[in-house]
Amino acid sequence: MSSSADTPIAKPDYWDEAVAHLIKRDRILKKIIPQHPEVWLTSRGTPFITLARAIVGQQISTKAADAVWNKFIAAVGKRPSPAAVVKTGVQGLRAAGLSQRKAEYVQDLATHFGERRVHPEKWASMPDENVIDELVAIRGIGRWTAEMFLIFNLQRPNILPLDDLGLLRAISLHYFSGEPVSRFEAREVSLAWQPWRTVATWYLWRSLDPIPVQY
Repeated sequence: MSSSADTPIAKPDYWDEAVAHLIKRDRILKKIIPQHPEVWLTSRGTPFITLARAIVGQQISTKAADAVWNKFIAAVGKRPSPAAVVKTGVQGLRAAGLSQRKAEYVQDLATHFGERRVHPEKWASMPDENVIDELVAIRGIGRWTAEMFLIFNLQRPNILPLDDLGLLRAISLHYFSGEPVSRFEAREVSLAWQPWRTVATWYLWRSLDPIPVQY
């Protein structure tokens, strides 16, 4: 899922303001951010594809998720649609490498979209928590997956995914000398990042893995 070299991916309109704030307010990010120039949060998929990819990638490594996703799109088409996923069915998704549970989850996602039980056309204007409430009604989508959607698809600027192991690991490494970190401690660290917690999170992920995940 790479773009052509002559078509730069636009950065979110708030990115430069957020970077300036974080460099000024946080001594750790002041060191990390300059190590990752000319990269920023990008959004490439439709809401359905972003959510399907997030479900496929749950609890497995980025490399494994990419492999399963490639099998998935081979089964349902390069631009997966809810109708194509429903037509493929759970057994077809199982044959493409998804676990039984993930196959059922992706089917439920496709059904929600196909039957218009969710309203992606309204999400851009809805508050973060309202979007999360609508998403977590879908099987297989918990708060973490909903927050990944808010970050990678809607590009909301102030998401702090406290269930994300990578974020907690980066906070532990950079702010607590590698000691285990609680959600409370992570939230305390994030106070200096407001209102740009998404951007801080993204750079802390980069500190662990320079290659951005694509949804």
